[in-house]
Amino acid sequence: MPALNTSATVAVIGAGAMGAGIAQVAAQAGHPVRLYDNRAGAAAQAIDGIDRQLGRLVEKGKLDAEARSSIVARLQPAEAIEALADASLVIEAIVENLEIKRALLRQLEALCSADCILASNTSSLSITSLAAGLQHPGRVLGMHFFNPAPLMALVEIVAGLASDPALAQCLYETAKAWGKQPVHTKSTPGFIVNRVARPFYAESLRLLQEGAADCATLDALMRDAGGFRMGAFELTDLIGHDVNYAVTCSVFDAYYGDFRFQPSLTQKELVDAGRLGRKSGRGFYDYAEGAERPQPAELNSDAQVNACVIEGDLGIARHLVQRLKAAGVAVTERDGSGLLRVGDAVLALSDGRLASQRAREDGLRNLVLIDLALDFAKAGRLGITWAADTTATARDQAVALLQRSGLKVSGLADIPALAVLRTVAMLANEGADAVLQGVGSVTDIDLAMRAGVNYPQGPLAWADAIGLPAVLKTLENLQASYGEERYRPSLLLRRRVAEGRNFHD
Repeated sequence: MPALNTSATVAVIGAGAMGAGIAQVAAQAGHPVRLYDNRAGAAAQAIDGIDRQLGRLVEKGKLDAEARSSIVARLQPAEAIEALADASLVIEAIVENLEIKRALLRQLEALCSADCILASNTSSLSITSLAAGLQHPGRVLGMHFFNPAPLMALVEIVAGLASDPALAQCLYETAKAWGKQPVHTKSTPGFIVNRVARPFYAESLRLLQEGAADCATLDALMRDAGGFRMGAFELTDLIGHDVNYAVTCSVFDAYYGDFRFQPSLTQKELVDAGRLGRKSGRGFYDYAEGAERPQPAELNSDAQVNACVIEGDLGIARHLVQRLKAAGVAVTERDGSGLLRVGDAVLALSDGRLASQRAREDGLRNLVLIDLALDFAKAGRLGITWAADTTATARDQAVALLQRSGLKVSGLADIPALAVLRTVAMLANEGADAVLQGVGSVTDIDLAMRAGVNYPQGPLAWADAIGLPAVLKTLENLQASYGEERYRPSLLLRRRVAEGRNFHD
């Protein structure tokens, strides 16, 4: 089914930030838009706000003045809900309350024509539940925009149990015509993004709770090694801990207490204390005027290292070799099991085991484990940990070698899979389970995580780059270390490894 014609009227209910943003997107795409809010004057006020925002774009030379006038002319406030009767698409963006949304949809079903599509911008409620009880539940779908709607590319097109597939495709094509990057997903808790993203927050919160490192260091590793725009602590401070914690609890409850989605007691303490992040002035960080931002911990070494030995394939860390050569380090390469030797130290990419456990099991003295990086050729920082019997001299030699290549080095306690590796492995695992359960395709899940939450790479493509056998081994070792179902590998991951295939094959 093709996209809606631009002559079709789009109605938006709810003139808050999301509703106004959606109305702006539709008007910019050429549709006549009616904006309704049950608060007197709210719709007109929202349109005035859109006009001012567009005016700033004109001042910056990013929008033509005539185009601004045309967009605003297509935006009309509706004084009563009855003014939406002739709309071809109604998108509700009101309070996240199931019964209130259901009542609105019943009202719209009686008011609008039979071929009008009724869409909800809900981020967490079941589309199946919203449509239940309507005479024509097939025309109810989710059209989940991300805030701010005019800037964020992703739109999740959510199909409930009764949703008409042809209408889902119409909304998909319409979102594309509006300049968005839509993905299909079915109505399951969290849809794609709010489900697959849970480990990004959960693993950093767990590392903090276990004393692996402080907030600033963990955030720096996720940015400077992992390539994420923000670490989990600065991001949850920005989102608001009340909001982020509520979403986690909602997904956890919806999945009947599956411990993959277990909320964090550390975050609950912040919510209970009213430390909600930026909006309250304090969260994991202090945002009071004059407050100093803590700096990440770094290891430094004066050891002189001019040569190293690479034994076998370092896997995704192989790009570190060229970096060392470019820094003037003499590199000898020979067969082996994927180790890097410098002085007394033996370096290896983590496989999910504790450093002390791996040193004992593999018979390696002075073992230093390195964390994952998005791109070892360009990363600015790397996390390391070491076995209990690693000497200070060997650790300093390892640090000195990494610093020689231009990397800042941050130390972590001896924890399985360190920080970036465990987070990426868990993101990929959750993405794999979402594919297995028909929530979305491999392509759509990777697109959703890039376009919806600005991940540097889709988690399934990232897992392909690491190597699925290595990801599976990491998860199995994490599960063995903790003895928890939280780290159980997805059946789809196991299947792809058994088949010798990647996710994107």
